[in-house]
Amino acid sequence: MARIPNDELDRIKREVSLLRLVESQGHEVVRQGKDYVIACPFHSDDTPSLIISPKSNLYHCFGCEAAGSVIDWVMQTQGVSFRHAVEILRTDGGGQTTEASGPVRYNTVPKLATPVSTDAGDQAVLQQVIEYYHETLLGSEDALAYLDKRGLNDVELIETFRLGLANRTLGLRLPQKSRKAGADIRGQLQRIGVFRDTGREHFNGSIVIPVLDDDGAVREVYGRKVGERLRKGTPKHTYLPGPHEGVFNRAGLVDAEEVILCESLIDALTFWRWGFRHVTSSYGVNGFTDELLQCVIDQGVKRVLIAYDRDDSGDKAAAKLAKVLNKHSIDAYRILFPKGMDANEYACQMSPPQKSLALVIRNAEPMGKVVHTVTSSLAADIAASDIDTQATPAPKPATAIPVDIEADGIYITLGDRVYRVKGFDQSALRDSLKITLMVTRQNPASQSEAFHLDTLDLYSSKQRQVFVNQASVELGVAPEVIKTDLGKVLLQLETLQQVDSDENAVDTTVLTDAERGEALALLKLPDLLDRILSDFSLAGVVGEETNKLAGYLACVSRQLERPLAVVIQSSSAAGKSALMESILALMPEEERVQYSTVP
Repeated sequence: MARIPNDELDRIKREVSLLRLVESQGHEVVRQGKDYVIACPFHSDDTPSLIISPKSNLYHCFGCEAAGSVIDWVMQTQGVSFRHAVEILRTDGGGQTTEASGPVRYNTVPKLATPVSTDAGDQAVLQQVIEYYHETLLGSEDALAYLDKRGLNDVELIETFRLGLANRTLGLRLPQKSRKAGADIRGQLQRIGVFRDTGREHFNGSIVIPVLDDDGAVREVYGRKVGERLRKGTPKHTYLPGPHEGVFNRAGLVDAEEVILCESLIDALTFWRWGFRHVTSSYGVNGFTDELLQCVIDQGVKRVLIAYDRDDSGDKAAAKLAKVLNKHSIDAYRILFPKGMDANEYACQMSPPQKSLALVIRNAEPMGKVVHTVTSSLAADIAASDIDTQATPAPKPATAIPVDIEADGIYITLGDRVYRVKGFDQSALRDSLKITLMVTRQNPASQSEAFHLDTLDLYSSKQRQVFVNQASVELGVAPEVIKTDLGKVLLQLETLQQVDSDENAVDTTVLTDAERGEALALLKLPDLLDRILSDFSLAGVVGEETNKLAGYLACVSRQLERPLAVVIQSSSAAGKSALMESILALMPEEERVQYSTVP
């Protein structure tokens, strides 16, 4: 179904007078300054509380918070869909303008049929509700704009997962509760969980994501509030009442050796949107169900990449889940986003999203016992998304954020603010990011330069907040600006770290079948230890036979579940470094990590 052009919607909202439309429906309108007030038709309203503003051509009720344009008014008063409301206004109101005199000639158009059957079973009714929400989403500019902001406004994704929008119009299209049919269907919807005991829609104001089984039956429903300005205590995330059921994107787990597991359905949709189709989701950090575990086992999944949010609760839940998976001989890996981020935030802020997600997948860290070799199906996903798995570069800093690396530091320009970073170690990825950070801003009025300088760990939320509070005062800008800036600085520095890590990565040599056979034969030789000592002698290292063998065995044991460790001790200038270097010289380059000092 084609979308209605935005310019047509704008014309209707601008030209069709809401005030004259309200008057034509018989409402008693009272002037109140420049605006008009009526008793709200959407709730019991003894004292008129719905304001109509002719200047903006909008309405807003201060009692039940009903609000919107002339299109919303027709939808709510007539109980019709968005598209039907537009058609009504095109035909009955299209020739009238807000400047015209006299009321709009408004003909009552029969309401659309009730979107749910009044004599169907619970599952059939629930599927009809999901379909109605889906059609509502397709006609909602605000909902599609929200999905666009989250990087999820994709036709294939919306259709595949039947995404929808609950916007309080469902109840307007049902028979009145004073009638038996209305009371019955509303009671059924309450029993299912779509309506609450108060009679309101459970998912009102939310993007709705159903969890479907192979036959299309609705097993669970998730709602995410679209608006951010919510009343205190209003949850952003809602599900159907009762225990969680169903496996999200069950089709993506079929015959998959490797699966991405997210914390939320929004994150799972993010991976799916950018080409990583072997993905599913828990129902929050504590919502990994027995049903999902059994599905993973039944499908023969060998590796689960846990993509929970990068915060304390996400880390703890991932560690706990890894143990459960390991008990069932399933390898667990942790996808590591920047501190405090989730998959959707990461994909929205990094460019391009496909390659950025491929990067964190490729760098996932093992958790617990590793039984299988990493790669496989996700690599196929990446390849299917036109991503080079052998040479995918780390995401480069966005061109809109200039980054200059000078001898005295890294300079990052954000608007009229310039950040200079000192003490940044680009060579290693760690759990802390300690730097000396100075931000400067030119004051146009006084022609002077304001600045703030401090040393902090960017991974510490407390230290970031202290910097935000003090820098905002020194520079004379809002704290929200500095807070946003620090997030961008953090991403740029992590990007630089990853670029350095990738550029210095050592290619792994892959043995041929013949070479592998020779290597295994060598390992089975009864005089293997003598052969190793002989190689040491050929390299010019004589004596210390026992120490050489002990050091060699400790190095190669790094491939075991419980590797050995050694400490080389001796008097000064006794050859400790020479012994260590001779042992390391026999190790593959990609297995060596050397530090000059250890803190």
